Amino acid sequence: MKLSDYVVRFVADQGVKHVFLVTGGGAMHLNHSLACEAAIKPVCNSHEQASAMGAESYAKATNHLGVCMVTTGPGGTNAVTGVAGGWLDSTPMLVISGQVKRPDRMFDKDGWPLGMRQLGVQEVDIVSIVKPITKYAVTVLNPSDIRYHLEKAVYLAFHGRPGPVWIDIPLDVQASPIELPSALRGFDPAELTKPPADFSLSAEVARLLQKLNHAERPLLFAGNGIRLGHAEKEFEQLRMLLGIPTVATWCAADLVPSNDPLYVGRPGSVAARGANFALQNSDFLLAIGARLDFAITGYAPQNLARGAHKAVVDIDKAELKKLHPHVQQPIQADAKNFLAEILSQKTSIRLSDHSAWDARCADWKTRYPVVTEEHRKPEGPVSVFHLAEVIGTEVKPEDRLVVGSSGSAIEIYLLAFPTLHSQRLFHTAGLGAMGYGIPMAIGVAMANPGREVVAVDGDGGFMFNIQELETIRRLQLPIKFFVMNNDGYSSIRASQKAYFGEAKLGSDKSNGLTVPNLTQVAASFGLSSTVIKNQENLRVEIRRVLDMKGPVVCDVNVLPDELRAPRLQSYQKPDGSFVSKPLEDLFPFLPREEFLANMIVDPLPE
Repeated sequence: MKLSDYVVRFVADQGVKHVFLVTGGGAMHLNHSLACEAAIKPVCNSHEQASAMGAESYAKATNHLGVCMVTTGPGGTNAVTGVAGGWLDSTPMLVISGQVKRPDRMFDKDGWPLGMRQLGVQEVDIVSIVKPITKYAVTVLNPSDIRYHLEKAVYLAFHGRPGPVWIDIPLDVQASPIELPSALRGFDPAELTKPPADFSLSAEVARLLQKLNHAERPLLFAGNGIRLGHAEKEFEQLRMLLGIPTVATWCAADLVPSNDPLYVGRPGSVAARGANFALQNSDFLLAIGARLDFAITGYAPQNLARGAHKAVVDIDKAELKKLHPHVQQPIQADAKNFLAEILSQKTSIRLSDHSAWDARCADWKTRYPVVTEEHRKPEGPVSVFHLAEVIGTEVKPEDRLVVGSSGSAIEIYLLAFPTLHSQRLFHTAGLGAMGYGIPMAIGVAMANPGREVVAVDGDGGFMFNIQELETIRRLQLPIKFFVMNNDGYSSIRASQKAYFGEAKLGSDKSNGLTVPNLTQVAASFGLSSTVIKNQENLRVEIRRVLDMKGPVVCDVNVLPDELRAPRLQSYQKPDGSFVSKPLEDLFPFLPREEFLANMIVDPLPE
């Protein structure tokens, strides 16, 4: 058996049905073995960045392993952005790369560098490049070690905080024969076992429940760690058991339907006012699987829910440590284990009356909606707020939704989009790289055969991997793209205007950036296309696009500089440093009397 055959068979044995790749000479044995493996369907992309992003998105969509195969040199470096996205979003993915032959490597027989930049053709030390953004990265030099490295990589991809792993295989190692695969050295997880910590999850949960039982304003905060821990059912059981107001991160936005009476929204720096008022006025906060990054804490973790007993559950000790000393009860645990423990102690749950708090949260949600009548006015270009609302109410619960990357796609569209029960919503939260929309839609479509995929992206980000429209045409994937045409990079344009008074470089056609006619681009790839010029009959137009067969690109003329709000307002001091208002005080600012009436905890001094 050839080693490359063993590698591909190993991937198939993990239950992986699709591998995303760009073929190359440095991976030719791996490529051939993949072509001969009946259990896996290769997805041939036109750029390795799309392959990595597709594999990451496939992993998110299956909540399992995504696999990307690339060649040596630029094949590996092109995949780095997708791996970085998987690293930040804790996505289990495996990258298998080809490498130059062992005699051609710029290392001696003991693994020491020879001091040159390159020896083999297209050689790059990819392992050194990706080590900071992978849980395991290794070049396999001894064919007899292939089983060990593959098993260790996949184990690490899933265990602890999930993340990407990378296996680099020289060309001659790929071609090496394996006489008896079952006799190869395997990986024993025991070699990674650490001494047990001085910690009792049972005792921590008991302490947490004591605090919860006395709370008058409890709040449940859902994060993506719940899904990564395969704990969706346990979370829903706890949510129903507690019956307290709930908020969610953007990555966990589809864990709770938007129309649930106790769901208040997605808090953070760009958020519904009600969600932030609930977060900041709570007296007990239970955050599960949410890393509470700066986008959520408003760059000031010391001010987050400052009147609350904060219990934060995270599998990553470093994420908890960064919140010290502002969290009263950090709990290092897998979300599933934590939820199982709290459910096992449910007889100890005796909540105080919190009906007044529930009503207050419901009032905040309805009194401060994200989408307003102003957004729905029919005249003129399309409001992204209105676009999100209409798409969210026209798609089916079984559809899969993809939101491109940063800018309007996240800061407005995802802010306003309502999720339905059992719906899935995908985006890149941590990295926010432009170019994710098209490959993410491909990955999600491959993971959900027979389901419609509805993807929304900005015109700027759409350009980054536009070559993959050919992949979509070739596979005839049922993806409906709504591309928000705002004449380039509206987010960059807004930032330049806010800080420098005008947009002077690389944000639209007035200062060096242009975007082609998207309907002509779609036609050149053989895809159906259409244009929505205004929102006079937006619901009818959206329905028309959704009912079209096959892949479609819809060019939506949106307001070019629509206000991103509610949002955290920052200002720059003379020394160059930035200062942000507190989370509860979002721009546009409420009249001070109205703002103070919404505060239960003492407001921070101006």
